[in-house]
Amino acid sequence: MKSEKKIIIDALYERINQSPFLLVADYSGMTVKQFTELRKRLRATGATFNVAKNTFVKQAAASASMPDTVGSLLAGQTAVVTGASDVCAAAKTIKAFHKEFNRPVMRGGVLDGAVLSAAQVEALAELPAKEVLQSQLLGLLQEPARRMVTVLNEPLASLARVLQAKVDQAG
Repeated sequence: MKSEKKIIIDALYERINQSPFLLVADYSGMTVKQFTELRKRLRATGATFNVAKNTFVKQAAASASMPDTVGSLLAGQTAVVTGASDVCAAAKTIKAFHKEFNRPVMRGGVLDGAVLSAAQVEALAELPAKEVLQSQLLGLLQEPARRMVTVLNEPLASLARVLQAKVDQAG
């Protein structure tokens, strides 16, 4: 039995250690059909939804150097969500699923070593998609260059307007 526990803890450790985030949810009251549907939706975002004993998750999280306060999130029927990269997409998926079925209930999580409350995970779900944020950042980075070009072109444009006004006045 000990070897089976070690295998489960090691598998959890691998998932937690390879993921930049860990979301913790209470899955009580979910049906098998709902589990299957949520797992399918999360898989589309690159995330996984796993159920494990709280003690196993605590041990795996401790091995992965997660903050000690993660243990406070682990009580009752617990499922953990891990993924390759986009925590916002996973949080949005869980939020949409919760809105539809009133389950699972988000308890909190960890993102890059910082413990998140349920409200903070909710805030992550409200963020725009990664591509939208990237395009907004690109727009912000391009703005100073655009303004500089406008300022540099203004003296020449002013001269051209003055010359055109002189031509119009003479003509």
